[in-house]
Amino acid sequence: MNKKFKVTGMSCAACVARVESSVKNIDGVQSCAVNLLTGSLTVVGTADGDAIKKAVEGAGYGIKDDTGDVFSQKTDKTGEIRTGLYRLIISLVLCAVLMLISMGHMLGLPTLFESNPTVNACVQAVLALIIMVINRRFFISGIRGAIKLSPNMDTLISLGSLVSFVYSVYITVKITLASPDIGVHLLHGLYFESAAMILALISLGKLLENVAKGKTTSAIQGLIDMAPTTATLLIDGKEVVTDAALVKIGDVFIVRPGERISCDGVVLSGYTSIDESFLTGESVPKEKKTGDSVFAGTINKTGFITCKVVSEADGTVLAGVIKMVSDAAATKAPIARLADRVSGVFVPFVILVSLLTLCGWLIFSDAGIGYAIERAVSVLVISCPCALGLATPVAIMVGGGVGAKHGILFKDGTALETLGKVHTVVFDKTGTLTEGRMSVCDVKTIGIDSDELVSLVYGLEQYSEHPVASAIVAYAENLGADKAEIDGFSNLEGRGVYGKTGNYELYAVSISYAKTLTNININIVNECDKLAAMGKTVVVILRDGLPIGIIAVQDTVKSDANRAISEIRSMGIRTVILTGDNRAAAAYVCDAVGADEVIAEVLPSEKEAKICELMKVGRVCMVGDGINDAPALTRADVGIAIGNGTDIAIDSANVVLPRSSISDVCSAIYISRATLRNVKENLFFAFVYNCIGIPLAAGLFGISMPPMLGALAMGLSSFSVVMNALRLNLLRPKFKKGDNTFMEIKKTYSVKGMMCPHCEARVKSALEALDEVILAVPSHKKKSVSLTLKCDVDDALIKKAIEDAGYTVV
Repeated sequence: MNKKFKVTGMSCAACVARVESSVKNIDGVQSCAVNLLTGSLTVVGTADGDAIKKAVEGAGYGIKDDTGDVFSQKTDKTGEIRTGLYRLIISLVLCAVLMLISMGHMLGLPTLFESNPTVNACVQAVLALIIMVINRRFFISGIRGAIKLSPNMDTLISLGSLVSFVYSVYITVKITLASPDIGVHLLHGLYFESAAMILALISLGKLLENVAKGKTTSAIQGLIDMAPTTATLLIDGKEVVTDAALVKIGDVFIVRPGERISCDGVVLSGYTSIDESFLTGESVPKEKKTGDSVFAGTINKTGFITCKVVSEADGTVLAGVIKMVSDAAATKAPIARLADRVSGVFVPFVILVSLLTLCGWLIFSDAGIGYAIERAVSVLVISCPCALGLATPVAIMVGGGVGAKHGILFKDGTALETLGKVHTVVFDKTGTLTEGRMSVCDVKTIGIDSDELVSLVYGLEQYSEHPVASAIVAYAENLGADKAEIDGFSNLEGRGVYGKTGNYELYAVSISYAKTLTNININIVNECDKLAAMGKTVVVILRDGLPIGIIAVQDTVKSDANRAISEIRSMGIRTVILTGDNRAAAAYVCDAVGADEVIAEVLPSEKEAKICELMKVGRVCMVGDGINDAPALTRADVGIAIGNGTDIAIDSANVVLPRSSISDVCSAIYISRATLRNVKENLFFAFVYNCIGIPLAAGLFGISMPPMLGALAMGLSSFSVVMNALRLNLLRPKFKKGDNTFMEIKKTYSVKGMMCPHCEARVKSALEALDEVILAVPSHKKKSVSLTLKCDVDDALIKKAIEDAGYTVV
């Protein structure tokens, strides 16, 4: 059982490590994950919530329950940033005055209170103290962490500032007791400006970090913004505007053109087109009519519709998408464990190094105590455990957001990391690599006109509910064929159908059953075997015992499957088709898409075992429909569920692709690899920064780094880590190989002159002969052709191809 909480007061990776360590020691906790970016704590196990809260509070942090309301995540960051900006401006103004008093002579500026060193020192002390009070949150958090034996980044900052301030107070006392001549010289030993400037520059870094961190949540905030706050209900014939959160299942609501749909529902009346791009990534609006589903957050483009609510606000598809993206951001990727191990001992290590630096300069150098303290303070303030803590979560957050923006939903950080490391991608066949529905692909007549054959089989198959029959009926309807009158229909279980038309007996059956009814010419048998070897289902039509035609149907391969498989293989990943279908059909699809291997005739219960075998030689990703393939999806290192936009709650998968596009598998792998690479870059920056910065601050390279410069560098290091992660927003999941690209373009042209299916075939053949055209779907009834293109194509090229076929583009 998962419990979620919000933790406050964390400032760095050391805080994360401390909270996790405290919670893991509780009985009943199986695992837990803390996210510094979102301030979330997720606990898996049976531990009591009160015990968890007590442990976190005992570690020195605040905690409250996470309500789980995805829309409650929408928070106004403006106030927090504005408050931080006010503190920063006041601190910088006071620091400027303090610098003028303490170091004006070094800058060629007049020095205030130069003639009275005691007043000079006291004014510096007051200004520094005011700045310290303004930025007291660092001291509150740092001292609390030290008392709880869980020092954090704020402990380092507050310790560095306090050491500088206390030492300067000691020098101020000496100045007060000394003569003015001696006091003037002692002014050079004051470090009030360091104590104050450390805080001001850290605040600057924090402000920049918070602004950048706010941008990492833009994907979630954008999704939340899509949810309308109100809904227009139809009650007793009157329109009533109400809060969308109060809408109940069964309520009737209306949507006008240009409005966002407020609830998940079913269209009761009206006709429109709806932009569902946030859900599917598909920019082309979908037409909606009575009985079709609509989803909250989508945009009604054209018509006026009346709908019935089928899901309340927290159960909508949009809410599910937001929850999935949020959960992915809140989880911890495996690579984060490296930073966790370091962070647990980092702050104590830095404090030890600072003490050794102080002692080293005092014992082995004659530079003086002031210089030794300066080096020790520089070590404290330049160290940056917060950069380590942010390295992974910011990249996971942004990577998950980029995926959601392109219709790819990662359920957790582990999936986002692991997918890019897989060695084998296993595909289910039906509904994954293929469209999942039968269509007529071959019609061959034997001594009969094709129109008559289609009419006869149309009339016969209309009474059957078999998928093959449905494909034949759809084909006949698309041709506008006449329907033969059929009497005495009978369904021949597992063999075909039978009926009478006029004085004739009519059969539409398999070739094996046809052989039992009559003698079939060897040429016809060979033709049927040839079609079956291509993975097609063959239907033989007999009239009074004589073969009059052959119709073959097939589950067509998705248009982007071949290019997607090719791209995955080019990434160095092995591709396997795992299906329960017969070997001939599976082999045909394998050849069509170019997969490395096919495993056919596998029962659903056996798929999991096959995945286990493949996992012995490397990480495995399983791609399926999330229903029949559930055991295999769960067993694989990463499970990808192909859905249709409403399947986002598939529990067995780690990644969901609502568009049902195989190209999105490539995009998901690409985003995963880019995110993992970004995490490694962030960790590299954080580690290398500290490896170079700490020795530099300690003065080991012969360079004296002022504490103020160290504080600025520390703030900018965290800022740079976040900004590097934000580069992921520039990702465009395009996959090119030669001139091919997976960012498909849709275009429709009006065509004059098409009169029948034969005209459609001519136009289709002419257009698909072009390298840039993936798929052409002409319609003589609509007088148009819809194209799926690999890239943007000059209209003149399309026009010429259509005109060369004998038709005109209008």
